[in-house]
Amino acid sequence: MTRHTTLLAIRGLALFGALTLSLVGCNNKASTDIKFAPYGTTYQSKPDFAEIEQQYPLTPEAVAKLTPEILVGLDQEQVDQIYARLTAGPIPDGAFDGGLFFPKGASGQRRLTEILGGLPGLAAELKTTKLELLGKTLWKGKVFYREKRLLRNRIEDTVLLKPLIDGDLNTIEKINVGGKEAWLLFPAKLYCGQSLLDARRESIIIDYAYSDELPGYRERPDFLAGRHGLMVRDEIRMVRPGFYLGRAYAGKAFLLSFTLYNKEIAERDGPAFMKTGQVKQDCWTGTQSAMANK
Repeated sequence: MTRHTTLLAIRGLALFGALTLSLVGCNNKASTDIKFAPYGTTYQSKPDFAEIEQQYPLTPEAVAKLTPEILVGLDQEQVDQIYARLTAGPIPDGAFDGGLFFPKGASGQRRLTEILGGLPGLAAELKTTKLELLGKTLWKGKVFYREKRLLRNRIEDTVLLKPLIDGDLNTIEKINVGGKEAWLLFPAKLYCGQSLLDARRESIIIDYAYSDELPGYRERPDFLAGRHGLMVRDEIRMVRPGFYLGRAYAGKAFLLSFTLYNKEIAERDGPAFMKTGQVKQDCWTGTQSAMANK
């Protein structure tokens, strides 16, 4: 591998670390029972979240039909309208499978281009589609340690990532999920806090700002997501038990959306949620009901 090729690989992986911590399809209208408020292409045309919630409340039956694949097919305004009608739900515990997707629509593409443009050389060398493919290849999800209020990311052990990691690779803690091993990297703090999209109620925050103070921190590559890197901050809300929708930021700049799914929790707690529409809430839910009465 030439020096130039190695440099490109490291730069790409560095950006991947920040973009995907957190974590394709045609711009189609997914088939669900969820209704959306009308909207245009300008910011001024975007509807108010409180008004959306009042006029188009979610029902347990509607969110039961949502899947990670359906969310990927929506444009960013639709994803935002769904996210704003969710509550945080319980802070997760255990391993969750992850999937990521970049914003769709003209505004989302411009926003990502501007962010990449702030990183010297990377905007010209990397395409959004390549970053998405790289993220999906390496990032497998997150592991929540609810009682400790900590989180680690599941990163697949690949040849591509090894040049970016310092020290003895055998000392990196691993996890086996579904018969597949992954490294546990990029630790983060876990707490309830204000959403950067919708301040009417709290989200579950995944904060990498001071990850260098957390157990399991490894300078390379973990610094990429922290206060000395791109200051990544994720937030998530529950779609239904075992299924969360997330948003990843660099500083306060929105980067991408991601999904987290735990099949065991979904099958265990899903039926009760379908009957009542109720679930334990660890964060402040605000004053407006997010779920329609059955």
